[in-house]
Amino acid sequence: MFYHLLKHVLLGPLLRLLFRPRIEGLENIPAEGAAIIAGNHLSFSDHFLMPAILKRRITFLAKAEYFTGPGVKGRLTAAFFRSAGQIPVDRSGKDAGRAALREGLGVLAEDELLGIYPEGTRSHDGRLYKGKVGVAAMALGAGVPVVPCAMVGTFEIQPPGQKIPKIRRVTIRFGEPMDFSRYAGLESERAVLRAVTDEIMYAILALSGQEYVDRYAAEVKAEAEEGRKRARRPKR
Repeated sequence: MFYHLLKHVLLGPLLRLLFRPRIEGLENIPAEGAAIIAGNHLSFSDHFLMPAILKRRITFLAKAEYFTGPGVKGRLTAAFFRSAGQIPVDRSGKDAGRAALREGLGVLAEDELLGIYPEGTRSHDGRLYKGKVGVAAMALGAGVPVVPCAMVGTFEIQPPGQKIPKIRRVTIRFGEPMDFSRYAGLESERAVLRAVTDEIMYAILALSGQEYVDRYAAEVKAEAEEGRKRARRPKR
């Protein structure tokens, strides 16, 4: 109930008014039945702008940190994400991937839309990074189509670290649904999962026009942070 209140009364109309999103390919979203919407992830605003323009409800797998913040602010943030239909996923430890897979398949089993950011984290520099194979495992395991999505302009309105987004127009593009039924029964084959994931990422790339980096974003982020720490250390 609160999800629909946010989308249709409180937040959705405001977002559409402020950012006036250009929508391309909305007809590619299935009118019914389960499907995965796989997109690039440039900004915290992505969590809200895409759901605001979709006719159907979409559920995202959100990092558990959004649900475990301290104090009043943390509790309010957690309540907001839960009310908005987001599912917390612990991304640490060896069981993190299995937990995300289980939660995602549960959403798809209800014939709902599942939103996934295959990069696994927000891009820190606006480039598109290598996708993790969880999106392929869910698509093959549930036997559902994948609709590639590109958020364009959201990095410029709210890059990582910026709390208040700039008011500028953004573009949201949806590509044609991708059918991977030819790989049915092969969801345990690592090479197949990698091939499917790469195909999805290149479809997102074609829509977004970003520079592509064939490395995981988390690794590049960690290296950049380590470089900043070294630069701050006093020289002997």
